Amino acid sequence: MARLTTIDPTTATGKTKDLLDAVQSKLGLIPNMTKVMANSPAVLESYLAFSGALGHSSINAKLREQIAIVTAQSTACNYCLSAHTAIGKMLGLSADELASSRKAGSTQAKDAAALLFAQRLATSTGSVSSADFDAVRKAGWSDAAIAEIIAAVALNLFTNIFNKAAETEIDFPVVKA
Repeated sequence: MARLTTIDPTTATGKTKDLLDAVQSKLGLIPNMTKVMANSPAVLESYLAFSGALGHSSINAKLREQIAIVTAQSTACNYCLSAHTAIGKMLGLSADELASSRKAGSTQAKDAAALLFAQRLATSTGSVSSADFDAVRKAGWSDAAIAEIIAAVALNLFTNIFNKAAETEIDFPVVKA
C-alpha cells in the first residue's frame, strides 16, 4: 500500500483534476505514480513539464526508455522498471533490448555509450569523470545530447526516489530490479 494517498481522478477537483485529465488524455490511462504525485499539483505539474520538455529532445523515444530502464535498475526502483519496460515494449523494444538496457548494453555502440554514461550518472548521483564524458563524446554524442542524457537521468532519479519513498503500487506488469 502506498505511503501517500492515491488520488481518485473521479473525485479530484481544480488544478489536480485538470492535470489528471491531461494525463488521461495523453496516455489513455492514469498511472498510479501520477495519482500519487497529484497529492501536490506542483509536484505533478513539474513532473509533467519536465517529462514533456524532454520529449522534444534529440534523443529518440526508445533510447529515452532505455535510459529510464538503466536508471531504474541502478536504483532498484521496481515501479519505474516495470513502467518503462512496459512502455519500451509498446515502443517496439525487444525482450533482448530490454534486458540489455538494464545492464547499460545495446547492439548499437553509440546507444551503449549513452546507456553506460546514464548508468554511471545514476550510480554516482552525477559524480562522473572526464573519462566518462570523453567516452560518450567519442561515441558520437554532442554536448547538447549529453545534456539531455543528464536531464533524462535526473528526471528518472526523481521518479525513482518518489516511487520508492511513496511505495507506489505497481500498476504495470511487475519487473523487479
